[in-house]
Amino acid sequence: MELIVQPDIESLAQAAAARIVTASAAAIAARGRFTIALAGGSTPAALYRLLAAPSHVDRLDWRHTEIFFGDERCVPPEHEWSNYGMAFRTLLSHVPLPADQCHRMEGELPPAVAESNYAHTMACAFDSRTAPWPQLDMILLGMGEDGHTASLFPGMEALAEGSKTVVATEVPAYVRPQVPRVTLTLPVLNAGREVMFLLAGQGKAAIVKRVLAETSSEGGQVQLLPAARVRPARVRPAPGRLTWLLDRAAASLLGEV
Repeated sequence: MELIVQPDIESLAQAAAARIVTASAAAIAARGRFTIALAGGSTPAALYRLLAAPSHVDRLDWRHTEIFFGDERCVPPEHEWSNYGMAFRTLLSHVPLPADQCHRMEGELPPAVAESNYAHTMACAFDSRTAPWPQLDMILLGMGEDGHTASLFPGMEALAEGSKTVVATEVPAYVRPQVPRVTLTLPVLNAGREVMFLLAGQGKAAIVKRVLAETSSEGGQVQLLPAARVRPARVRPAPGRLTWLLDRAAASLLGEV
């Protein structure tokens, strides 16, 4: 695991963009395409706006890029709660990505149908003969103050899923908005070639400290918070890369880093 602390969210976005550009070039050189799963939330939004800016838009080869999503709220794509909608407004509507290379989760459909459709999408996009789980080149993740990531919440059945790539799930009673979700499962997150958490703000400092302590533990994973169970380096035969990118406020309880 690599921990990187930046002074503020703007610097964090710059650092994340640089890593994405590097990963993209390497993936396209090696396999002919770059596959990335986007996350929702305010911190990724800052990154997306930067990637769409004139300073960065030409740094990615959009013709050879495929966009996926880590999770989605079960709302229409134009809804303010939609992760796709946020990504469209901040990034996708501003870059020359071919339309058929953006694979959104269909939050407007019944959750079970959206789950089935996205599982089919993943099966078509990744060859199960070469790896047991889809291997995205880059997976972007955030984390809630309860330690959830994507839509994998503490104590929910979706966290324990070990055979599906995608599941529909309800959310705990304390979560807002109270709408069902569709999410990639933990085995898919752990199959990523590179997984990058993006976190900013003082409100995340306490949970960052707790989850990073759990991430470093050698104990059984069943008791760990969801974000601490994202450990790609320990799952794939060819270790994946795990990066936590924090601003100074989110890292404020970690001591000297």
